[in-house]
Amino acid sequence: MQIVGGGQANEAPAGAPAEFDQALMRQTLNTELLRVRALIATAALFLVISVLVEIFEPRISEWIWPTRTGVLYVYAIIVAFISFQTLILFRIKADIRHGRDVPVIWRYVSALVETSLPTFVLILQIEGIGHDKALGFGAPLVYFIFIVLSTLRLDFWLSSFTGLVAAVELLVVALFDRPSIDLSQNPEVYYHGERSFIILLCGMLAGAVSVQLRRQFAASIEAASARDRVTDLFGQHVSPQVVERLMKEGTAEARDIHEVAVMFVDFRGFTAAARSKTPQQVVDRLDGAFAVLVEILERHGGIVNKFLGDGFLALFGAPFESRDAAVQAVMAAREMVAAMERVNASSSWQLRIGIGIHLGEVVAGSIGSPRRKEYTVIGDTVNFASRLEALNKEFDSQLLISSEVRQAAGDGARDAVFHGAVSVRGYDRPFEIWQLH
Repeated sequence: MQIVGGGQANEAPAGAPAEFDQALMRQTLNTELLRVRALIATAALFLVISVLVEIFEPRISEWIWPTRTGVLYVYAIIVAFISFQTLILFRIKADIRHGRDVPVIWRYVSALVETSLPTFVLILQIEGIGHDKALGFGAPLVYFIFIVLSTLRLDFWLSSFTGLVAAVELLVVALFDRPSIDLSQNPEVYYHGERSFIILLCGMLAGAVSVQLRRQFAASIEAASARDRVTDLFGQHVSPQVVERLMKEGTAEARDIHEVAVMFVDFRGFTAAARSKTPQQVVDRLDGAFAVLVEILERHGGIVNKFLGDGFLALFGAPFESRDAAVQAVMAAREMVAAMERVNASSSWQLRIGIGIHLGEVVAGSIGSPRRKEYTVIGDTVNFASRLEALNKEFDSQLLISSEVRQAAGDGARDAVFHGAVSVRGYDRPFEIWQLH
């Protein structure tokens, strides 16, 4: 696969999405836009300086351009160049808006036209002040401006082509009308040939720099794309630490069976209480409570899988496996209950939390349509944890756990209060339920 607009091997990893190519293309066009703006500014600066010199130091202008015609030709060349670059500027902007790339052939045509500007000026100076003076003056040095700015094309071959055009045109102009190219009779060829070789080498070095810049852009885009994929898969609420670990270890897009401690959290009676509040008050109260609870959850190794209105589903043991999932879940739940009591003490809107925790196997992974997937867990463990949380209303409790959690949590759940075998909605047999304080 080819890099967009570049003609060199793509730095994108195998299986990279089309969005990567689009992002790299936009970055290439943006750097091209910067290059064109720099050329326009540089040409405008040369034009202003030339006019000021002609006004305030006419003797210098007359020495460089013995005839008025030469000056006017240079002005015309610079104005034409600025106009040409302005057209390119608008073309690139249009391409960025429409999400399309500049054809490769037009990049080479543009490089040829741009790099020929110093050549035209050099020819005019040779006619005005002579061959040797013109070649020793500033026009040949202008080639380096185009070579340096060619790095912003992010293409080795375009930068090398710029250097090649500059080298060949300078050599041709320098040797034009020479009576002989016999090196024994005209060693001056060595002089001009060496200068042209250095210009060509600079073009190749600029190309090497542009390759490195492109790789860095590609790496940055890929890192950002990977981060976006993780965020899309796991949700905006995943902490930066979890995102970094997921990027390092993989995003768990494959569906695997995990033993997971599933926690459902809900605020009891929240819907009824919210009827007398404004929408903004409801959002502010939920945001404040969630901020406290999620911070505790993440500190104990859990992640919020999804928010469910006035509650959420949390996981311990997925996407990262943990042998202490039950212990972590119980510790987090206890601290969450205590934290809500402290929050309620300083708020006029009291929120009573309900938590249910169950431990078991689930299918965990990326689930959804080809256009939109998310990481989630599916299985009876999830359903039972939800039913367990709902039983808090029946027992007027805040934290209920299953027998599996109590056994796996060990000393962390020794003080659990046994409620006996309890009928659970949706199941045809009773289950042992335990309450923690």
